[in-house]
Amino acid sequence: MPYKKFEEYNIQVTEGVKERYASIINDLGEDAQREGLLKTPERAAKAMQFLTQGYHQDAAEVLKSAMFKESYSEMVIVKDIELYSLCEHHILPFFGKAHIAYIPNGHIVGLSKIPRVVDIFARRLQVQERLTDQIVNCINETLKPEGVAVVIEAAHMCMMMRGVQKQNSVTTTSGFRGAFKKLETRNEFLKLISEKLS
Repeated sequence: MPYKKFEEYNIQVTEGVKERYASIINDLGEDAQREGLLKTPERAAKAMQFLTQGYHQDAAEVLKSAMFKESYSEMVIVKDIELYSLCEHHILPFFGKAHIAYIPNGHIVGLSKIPRVVDIFARRLQVQERLTDQIVNCINETLKPEGVAVVIEAAHMCMMMRGVQKQNSVTTTSGFRGAFKKLETRNEFLKLISEKLS
């Protein structure tokens, strides 16, 4: 399936989800018919389609659309990639940054495609651990590089707004394949993503 940016809303899905949101609003003790909430169910239905559009996109195809033969064989890092997702346990946001590196093995990829891969997997109901694995596996299996590294740092609203209510906690997950299993290569990557450019 070729990569296509998702910008249209499925009318049937919108109508069905809209009705359910109206029902939820009423069940929570509000009036879905009052002026301020009249259009909220439809807006929420469209927002949820946007926030879960990754189900309809193929991250591997995005990478394949911009792969180029190249002899460069050193580490390529894209860091501080903004990330927004929804926790599948409470459907509350988690957000932060992804840092990704790969070592080419005959092919490089257009740099903008790496953040697109992050978005495609993030725009699904997720847990951070699986999101990390999906990103690292997709890059590894599609580009077949010498190695891939992914580190994600994120704050989870399900921990900040409810439950333990810890506003300053950050969760870090990582995934390493190939050459990044070697301590020396992994440490170089971790050092580079922690340094600020002068």
